[in-house]
Formats: sequence, C-alpha cells, structure tokens
Amino acid sequence: MEQLKNVIFYQIEEAIKTYRMYAQKQIKANGLKITIDQWLVLKSLKENPDCTQAELAEKVFKDSASITRILDLLVQSEYVEREINPNDRRKFNLSVTSKGESILADTHAIVLQNRKKALEGITENDIQIMSETLKKISQNCK
Repeated sequence: MEQLKNVIFYQIEEAIKTYRMYAQKQIKANGLKITIDQWLVLKSLKENPDCTQAELAEKVFKDSASITRILDLLVQSEYVEREINPNDRRKFNLSVTSKGESILADTHAIVLQNRKKALEGITENDIQIMSETLKKISQNCK
C-alpha cells in the first residue's frame, strides 16, 4: 500500500500549505494587517474591478460563504467598499479603496521576497515544466 507522503497530490498540498504559512508569517513580521486570503481577494478585485462576488469567488477558488466572510473583513478594514448595485439591489458593486491600494503596494515587495525564497534552487526550466504539468492536471479534471 502506498504511503501518503509519496502521493504527488499530497506533496502539492504540503508545498502549498507550507508556502502559505511562511508567506503569512512574513507579512505579519512586517507589521501588515492582512491575511493571504484577504490579499488574494483584494488583488483579484483590483485586477478585475467589474467582477461579481460569484466571479471573484471562482477566481480565488473559494466558496460563496468564504468569499462573503473575507469581503466583510476587507470592508471592515476599509480596504474595500461595497455598495448596492443601483440596477440590481440583490448585487453589490465592490471597489478597492485607497487604503486597499496602499496595503497592496506595501505587501507587494514581501510577496516577491516570499516567492523568491520559495523558488530558491529551482530553475526557470523547472518552473516551466511544473507550470505545464499543473495546467495539464487541472485540465484533466475539468
């Protein structure tokens, strides 16, 4: 019987979890008050300002309840404004505030350092092969 530690999907999950813990620790160590998930949602919203909450959830691989909680925290932190859509009162218009822009800018250098640390000793060719392989896995499962 195979051991869990030898299953590629377990190894991928371990790498992701380890990276996220390291990245969050670095953000906190630099005095920034944002989580990895909040940063991901905020960055995605900045890159896709017209997306709906459902589209945002899909882009960051979160369920509807999780995205709502994260957006509530981002609004509470004044990183995002949420206004009722005048054309459809069941929907909200989301926008990144100047405070949100500032936290994204402050976090950017740390994010780049985190990625650099995580990719130490890994060649561009390794990254290209890994990227292509992960895309194939995703495509196979769709």
